[in-house]
Amino acid sequence: MLRSAPKFYEIAKRIIEITNGAIIVAHNAKFDNRILTTEFDRLGYDFNKNTLCTVELSKELIPEMPSYSLGKLVRSLGIPITDRHRAQGDAKATVELFKLLLQKDVNKNIIQASVRKDPKRHLDTKLLDLIAEAPSETGVYYMHNEEGEIIYIGKSKNIKKRLTQHFTNDNRKSKKIQVEVAAVTYELTGNELIALLKESEEIKRKKPTYNRALRKTLFQYQLGSFVDEDDYINLKIEKADNAKPAITTFSNYQQAKSSLFAITEKYDLCQKLTGLYKTNSNCFNYTVKNCEGACIKLENARDYNIRVQLFLDEYSYANQHMLIIDRGRDVDERSVILIENGVYKGFGFYSLNYQITNPEVLKSIITPMTNNRDAQHIIQAYLKKRRVLKIIPLAPEPSN
Repeated sequence: MLRSAPKFYEIAKRIIEITNGAIIVAHNAKFDNRILTTEFDRLGYDFNKNTLCTVELSKELIPEMPSYSLGKLVRSLGIPITDRHRAQGDAKATVELFKLLLQKDVNKNIIQASVRKDPKRHLDTKLLDLIAEAPSETGVYYMHNEEGEIIYIGKSKNIKKRLTQHFTNDNRKSKKIQVEVAAVTYELTGNELIALLKESEEIKRKKPTYNRALRKTLFQYQLGSFVDEDDYINLKIEKADNAKPAITTFSNYQQAKSSLFAITEKYDLCQKLTGLYKTNSNCFNYTVKNCEGACIKLENARDYNIRVQLFLDEYSYANQHMLIIDRGRDVDERSVILIENGVYKGFGFYSLNYQITNPEVLKSIITPMTNNRDAQHIIQAYLKKRRVLKIIPLAPEPSN
């Protein structure tokens, strides 16, 4: 292979071209960078690039792995690797590893540091340049000021189009952003569900200056249930509370009430037992023959509860163990969201060549996320539209 390979001076110009304005990412980056700088020194050229080392980042972001050699590490993480110890195979595996590390860097330290080191972003035509560089794909985008600090986070099914709207809008907030923005970074998610979850999590975590409205929980009311003394399952609207299990959540009381009326009608439930009609006798729907009489115990609790349970099964993933599988960031990849005991654990991406139900692989690729009311609402609302590729039920974790 080396006998017919070009000499370094023959490819040096091409290396300079393809690394112009770039940060070099490598597994054991100090070694690769030392080789490059040494060879360029021999040619009398000062080759000076910022680097990121995936060994160091992996030790920080994915601790306690059995080995941090490239081959063993990517196999542990379910990342396919071909042509081992050949430039193309190792480089492709390093790219996938770096994408996983960016995903796990929830504090955005990697991105913010790189923005601070890149003075070429500060151009008079910066907004046009930022739009031109953005992808027309689904993901989350981060606007940074000159210090690298994140000032705004958003999500879109077409990031380029959304940035165009930001940078051409003339409202007060948009004008302030246009003045302050120095760079835009982004993370592709492959589908809208992960973009929604990631946007919600990131805004609460980073608290950007221009995302004030989304810093707090959006969903202030929830629908709960309880069994009364006569064994009927009752539904009730209540203030959202992380300590209480929620069937579903709502932005405001009126939305909750309207939804509960629709649920009551769809499942032929009793308005008294859903808290919509306050009375000591029969509900209004019984008067107009639209209630079977659970309100006055004419319909037995077992028959009534069957219909309530149909609603609960459709609207809630409480106590469920499942993987939500959807499109990934390219054709050979899928996204996965992990739900355990009805709790949102996080998301990740995996190659179609790997068995995703392997617990160890699954644990290594999932980026832990916060299970709050907003995340639950986003997932439930999305699943009702049934736009995911598939849902894989998991066996419940054995109790100790």
